[in-house]
Amino acid sequence: MAALTLSLRASRRPAGAMLAAIALLLAGCAAGQRASDPDAPVPERIEALLPADVLVLGEQHDAPEHHALEREAVEALAARGRLAALALEMAESGRSTARLPAAATEAQARAALGWDAKAWPWDDYGPVVMAAVRAGVPVLGANLPRERMKAAMADVSLDAQLSPEALAAQRAAVRDGHCGLLPAAQIEPMTRIQIARDRAMAQTLIKALEPRAPGRTVLLVTGAGHAERALGVPQHLPTDLVVRTVRLAAGGGDAPGFDATWPTPALPARDYCAGVRPKG
Repeated sequence: MAALTLSLRASRRPAGAMLAAIALLLAGCAAGQRASDPDAPVPERIEALLPADVLVLGEQHDAPEHHALEREAVEALAARGRLAALALEMAESGRSTARLPAAATEAQARAALGWDAKAWPWDDYGPVVMAAVRAGVPVLGANLPRERMKAAMADVSLDAQLSPEALAAQRAAVRDGHCGLLPAAQIEPMTRIQIARDRAMAQTLIKALEPRAPGRTVLLVTGAGHAERALGVPQHLPTDLVVRTVRLAAGGGDAPGFDATWPTPALPARDYCAGVRPKG
């Protein structure tokens, strides 16, 4: 399980290096970005992306401003009665707050979601979760359960879920996400886990949309890599769904492959691989 631990650490890295690796693949998507003024209030930014069956916010996990934007997005959609559900990469599929009352405590919400506070600090995500709970909107775990990861590593059918170009880009992203330290023999199995996670999140979104209700949106909060149109969750959603993706970008910059980019202040420079590189 060492590789999985390394992957979790690496998931907190900025997506810039990964995006550079797939820029050519995604270049054709940039022209399709919708107008969403990054200086406008969040409700106006949301409005510019609607109507949408699914709205995906791709975050950098350690950017506090991203969690604040996510909470505002939940509040904006809920205030208009448009939020069908909030889905999270940070909890496993099958977990849900649907049976909790709007007055539920944070402890009850954490228990319902099986929250792993070591992996995902509750101080970061609690306000997002509780904004939905208080609005009477179900919060859904969307990620692949850990006990299914080993099977995913050996599931060769997952290789066919992406085009050859996208699969190669996903493998490059996995290699980069593990700081270049992952043994070559593990790149393919770990790539399958990424694909399986994207597919699990997509399946959660599909279920949350049943029955389909016009004007209602399921909001997914996930890492930016999972939000990529050409590689991530959108690849596993039915083509008849209206899907909008937003890149929450610390420090700003272009984000090809997303419908909008919401820049936030740059974070202090940090070497995310320093703690995992061999010493000496």
